[in-house]
Amino acid sequence: MRFHFDARKSNSLRRNPKRGIGFEEVQEIFFHPYYSDQRSDFPIQHRAIGWVGSRLYSVIFEIREDAEGEFYHLVTLWKATSAERELYEEHAP
Repeated sequence: MRFHFDARKSNSLRRNPKRGIGFEEVQEIFFHPYYSDQRSDFPIQHRAIGWVGSRLYSVIFEIREDAEGEFYHLVTLWKATSAERELYEEHAP
């Protein structure tokens, strides 16, 4: 699984006390059970809700393709809301 993201935005998210982590750390979501749904149609964006350490996060991503194949472009992230926590608890494997 490959990931792409804006490093400056990742640093900005990490410094934001409401976010507290960057894209490098949030990739952990994809290596454990997580809940995913489609968030928008244009561009097609998905949301994944899952654990990073002991905290539940949401990340918005796009599935893109280049010469090497498919990769996940990470757009933004936040600490999961209570509604997202319920979605995760209802649907994650």
